Amino acid sequence: MPSAPNDQPAPADLHEAAITTIRTLAIDAVQTANSGHPGMPMGCAPMAYLLFSEVLRHAPADPAWPGRDRFVLSAGHGSMLLYAALHLSGYERPTLEDLRSFRQLGSVTPGHPEFGPGHPGVETTTGPLGQGFANGVGMALAAERLSAELDPDDIGILPQRVYAIVSDGDLMEGVSAEAASLAGHLRLGRLTYLYDDNRITIDGSTDIAFSEDVLARFDAYGWHTQQVADGNDLDALRAAIAAADADPRPSLIAVRTVIGYGAPAKAGTAAAHGAPLGDDEVAAAKRAYGWEHPPFHVPAEVADHLDARERGAALRAEWQERVRAHRVAQPELAAEFDRRVVRRELPGDWTEALPSLEGDAATRQHSGAVINALAPVVPELFGGSAALAASNNTDVADGGDFHADDRLGRNLRFGIREHAMASMANGIALHGGFLPYVASFLVFTDYCRPAIRLAALMGQRVVYVMTHDSIGLGEDGPTHQPVEHLASLRLIPGLAVWRPADGAETVAAWRAALTADHPTLLALTRQKVPDLGARPTEPIARGGYVLMELPAEGDTEVVGAPDVVLIGSGSEVAVCREAAALLAAGGRSVRVVSMPSVEMFLAQGASYRDEVLPPAVPARVAVEAGVTTGWERVVGPAGAVVGLDRFGASAPAPHLFAEFGFTPERVADVARATLATRGAAG
Repeated sequence: MPSAPNDQPAPADLHEAAITTIRTLAIDAVQTANSGHPGMPMGCAPMAYLLFSEVLRHAPADPAWPGRDRFVLSAGHGSMLLYAALHLSGYERPTLEDLRSFRQLGSVTPGHPEFGPGHPGVETTTGPLGQGFANGVGMALAAERLSAELDPDDIGILPQRVYAIVSDGDLMEGVSAEAASLAGHLRLGRLTYLYDDNRITIDGSTDIAFSEDVLARFDAYGWHTQQVADGNDLDALRAAIAAADADPRPSLIAVRTVIGYGAPAKAGTAAAHGAPLGDDEVAAAKRAYGWEHPPFHVPAEVADHLDARERGAALRAEWQERVRAHRVAQPELAAEFDRRVVRRELPGDWTEALPSLEGDAATRQHSGAVINALAPVVPELFGGSAALAASNNTDVADGGDFHADDRLGRNLRFGIREHAMASMANGIALHGGFLPYVASFLVFTDYCRPAIRLAALMGQRVVYVMTHDSIGLGEDGPTHQPVEHLASLRLIPGLAVWRPADGAETVAAWRAALTADHPTLLALTRQKVPDLGARPTEPIARGGYVLMELPAEGDTEVVGAPDVVLIGSGSEVAVCREAAALLAAGGRSVRVVSMPSVEMFLAQGASYRDEVLPPAVPARVAVEAGVTTGWERVVGPAGAVVGLDRFGASAPAPHLFAEFGFTPERVADVARATLATRGAAG
């Protein structure tokens, strides 16, 4: 459904005054902060004006209105363009004072747009170029899937389109190429992207590194493409946007702009890109605009003209009528819409569907069983793999594939596009109505990491199902064997990393992922792991717990604290169990701790941590088939880590575990050495 235009076009002089106001607010904010990118907002102000005053379905009084269009400023360095548009449209924040505090500590106007509380109207965090482009593709995909699922009669409860302003830099980044290719393949026609074709980067003209025919490339992707020769031509922009919105393909409009438009010495040059204009150039630009007002001035007639609250309220009221009609026509689907989109709640009985998984199997197989157990009762669980579904075990059986001719498929086929896959998952989560999961091999989180980091920054509930988690994948060799990945991922604030040891821990990890307010990464084995037996669920959810205690041979129980604690994650927990038996046979009492999530364990209260890892027991050995970095937080200064601070090798998995010392005998030897060192020190 096309967006509703403004039925009362303003006179030309009011257009010009509004556009100039956007430009000067950006100039003044950057100059006051002595930091920022003034040139892009100066060149793109007509686009922002047209979108926010005439095109976008948005309601400043209700920024989270589900029927709204989404606007993504993928060129996030031009954040003042968005802040000025939001302020002038009547959003509660940013205020004029917020604009004066651009890029200052604690401000809601940071250097790049940030999603979250206190930032109404900002649909996603942008900064790393290309991320917003791919986020928007995810948003459009979510809108297509949700509309087909919850509004089969096309009453129009989810009419939204996704608009974005993208830059040369966005289109140079590989993630945008991946996302654009898939968007064209899936015919995601809700996308209208305006390309700020100003041909300037910080280094200078794009000619020094970028000479491709962008529109020809997007034609080849299956996009609808157009060109607007002058970014100040509002009539041409209107016509191009209308044509884009009417086309069933995703659309890219190349808009020729002048960076720093109006600044006589710096317009069209890199000098207008990433630094304030300077007092003299600010004054000269304002003279060129015919602007004789103090900094941060908003003329009353411009404020009235751009205030979108009344228009937004009317759009929202009209949408509510459609929602009421939907409740009558489709009461069950309307209830689902309210639960998933409005309240964003899980089904009340979803935990009853969690399976009880026993037996020896790879944890990737256990994860697949959880997905298929939850899929019928948690319809918002929606995702897929980067062409590795059979290895990742992520397919919903009989769920069908989401594609251009079937918007109801449960399985997403991302192709070999890990970077776009993870970025699109952020867009799906931000859109609402879904809990997305995406999958690949753990080693390929190298390609996903920028999007994973942004998911953590935004607190988005995305699940990363990453399999083949160690040297246990075997013969593919060190190019595919993750070594440093677990440690590096655990360093990302706000990301929960789970490496379950068996079926029960895999179920607990998925349960934690569905209830979290942050992203979760599951690191899963390719190889079978043994079942660890029945045990309570609650301790597993804490990230680390006592799996077993073995008294020294001849004793009936461990009295007081054990002599040594062995701590394992994932497939190495089984190694710790066997090592414990060897130590017990040698006269030592041993505790085995399974730690599927280091972060969750360390987030527990001190009393629980001390209960699991008694301070009186400094002899601790952690075992994980990856780099040792990070485990010092768990084993302490007197402990040891059996890890792999080098790359792996190509061989069958059992040979590799033996070669690199992940054996019960080696772990027992390290534990004895740790005990001996403690004794010598004591």
